[in-house]
Amino acid sequence: MAEQSTRRLSPASRLTALRRIAHEPLLHFFLIGIALFLYFGRSASDDGDTKRIMVDQAQVEVLAQQFETTWHRPPTDQERAGLVETYVHDEILYREGRSLGLDRDDPVIKRRVRQRIEVIAEEIVIREPPGDAELAAYLQANPASFKRPTIVSFEQIFLGPEGSDGLERRLADTRLALERGADPGSLGQPTLLPPREDTVGVDLASNRFGAQFGAQLETVPLGQWTGPVVSGYGVHVVRVHERVPAALPSLEEARPLVVREWESERRKRALEENYRQLRQKYRVVIDTTPTGAVPK
Repeated sequence: MAEQSTRRLSPASRLTALRRIAHEPLLHFFLIGIALFLYFGRSASDDGDTKRIMVDQAQVEVLAQQFETTWHRPPTDQERAGLVETYVHDEILYREGRSLGLDRDDPVIKRRVRQRIEVIAEEIVIREPPGDAELAAYLQANPASFKRPTIVSFEQIFLGPEGSDGLERRLADTRLALERGADPGSLGQPTLLPPREDTVGVDLASNRFGAQFGAQLETVPLGQWTGPVVSGYGVHVVRVHERVPAALPSLEEARPLVVREWESERRKRALEENYRQLRQKYRVVIDTTPTGAVPK
């Protein structure tokens, strides 16, 4: 009878009954329980799968960003799929290589791991940029790193290689001609060296002419022809027109360089301190017994 009465329910009544069942709390708990069972069952299965390679959206975006940085455009859908497949390919081969122990005692892998550890150690100590007082103190404590070299303007006449025949005579004749007002450009031997340098650092002049030549530029009398002055090419007579002594610049003049060197020093200290702390965790045994010898 109940079955017959149910069959005689109108469509509207059936819809009302289904709505009543859908609002039953027990049904909700039952469905939630099934969902949790399926979720945790799947998670447990995934976590226990050592062959599982997970490529989530964040990883895909990283791959796409690397592509865009290289090619200055976003990847197409086909290229994006190729990036993912390449990532999976590399990950599979990497894991297989590790399972065979190919990562052990490989100097290249060790160096890459060491570099990444050092980057992590540097990141740990990153803090606010240094203040002016800290930078000024660093500048004063390290003058050799920031001292501005002597600046000179000079002319030179090349007389020839050291020890060449007639050098002493040419030197004397050149001095006499200059005293009589001769044009410096008409004297000496042809050379590709510049006859005049204006407002150049002595360090740069030393690079071009040699350290001995640069050192003499700092001491010869101003405004008069002096020689012999020896360079890496030979013998010259030189006239220095202007000389600004070496000096320590102000913080504002040298700020970019001071900040760079300060940051470099901070990173160096961070790496040294990190290694010191790590070193304390290890017991290092150095065995100097020759190969094949029997230890006593």
